[in-house]
Amino acid sequence: MFWYQQPPRDGLKLIAITSTWMQNSYEEGYSEAKFEISRDYNDHSMMTIKNVSSKDAATYFCAASDH
Repeated sequence: MFWYQQPPRDGLKLIAITSTWMQNSYEEGYSEAKFEISRDYNDHSMMTIKNVSSKDAATYFCAASDH
């Protein structure tokens, strides 16, 4: 599962990759302290943004892959 952020008037930015067989892998500039991601074994995933501020204003996307 891939989690993305798209700030206004900007392109998609990868936040993190998560899977059932590895720990969450965060891109530079993003961390679990701010973007908490959970995933269960039924391929459901949820991202929680902590301490939300106006800087977090964006559209957020998740994408799944069978690979």
